[in-house]
Amino acid sequence: MSEKKKLVVVVSNGFSDERSSVALSVANSGINSGLDVTMFLVSAAVDLVRKGAAAVAQLNPLDPTLGEMLDNFISAGGKVLVCPACAKVRGYGEKDVVDGVSIKSSAAMHELIAQGAATLSF
Repeated sequence: MSEKKKLVVVVSNGFSDERSSVALSVANSGINSGLDVTMFLVSAAVDLVRKGAAAVAQLNPLDPTLGEMLDNFISAGGKVLVCPACAKVRGYGEKDVVDGVSIKSSAAMHELIAQGAATLSF
């Protein structure tokens, strides 16, 4: 059996931009299509995974809440990586982010790209 194709979704937008909702929608669609999907959050996107922050946030009225979309993604096997410097500047550590989210450097993302992952940025 061949290895799953990989997708890395880089997200830099947070609660003030609908592109974060689009990124989660695309990431969930990738998982549902059988891809191995990893999201790498930088800048304002790091706020999306702070515990409790996305629970009721809904940037597009036709989408579920960001919290639901994030929960669905992680439950389906999606991986979420957070830029350490971006987390640190906000005062976030591993205890501050949603379960299933890892604070890891961009080297983890680069490894996936070296393995042939396609990339999208939002």
